[in-house]
Amino acid sequence: MKRGLFSRRQHSLPSLNTASLPDLIFTVLFFFMIVTHMRDDELKVHYVVPQGTELQKMTPKSAVTYIYIGRVDGQPADSFSIQLNNRLASVADIREFVEQERTRMSDDDRARMLVSIKADRDVPYGLIAEVKRALQQSFALKISYSATARPSAQRDGRRPLETRQSLTAK
Repeated sequence: MKRGLFSRRQHSLPSLNTASLPDLIFTVLFFFMIVTHMRDDELKVHYVVPQGTELQKMTPKSAVTYIYIGRVDGQPADSFSIQLNNRLASVADIREFVEQERTRMSDDDRARMLVSIKADRDVPYGLIAEVKRALQQSFALKISYSATARPSAQRDGRRPLETRQSLTAK
């Protein structure tokens, strides 16, 4: 048998067509511009978020209204202020604030409305109780508190479980 009957041809790969690349880039850019949520509130109070062990993630963020409680620059260290949207307010202003937020929301979000309190860890509980009472009077009964996860080693003030087991085995 002769092998020379069929000869191999040299095929070249076609070059990549980059004509539609700008369209693709602008499509991705518009996607991220639409999906990205920009912060609406400018924080005027400073707060250090407390740590917790039993935390859950909030799912529908469109139905969440935030109340910030913390320290304001230039005020005494033991005084705390309440921020509603972009303005400092008092406990008496919370009822009106909740009503404004309800009118801004859609019907579905209004039914799922959740008020998230982002308070400094040193805020006295008396102020938190006053805020909760004002929320109850305005019929905002779903309340959550913002916190960060506590490291597992500090949860109960003891060493982590694997360390305790290794110490008892010796």
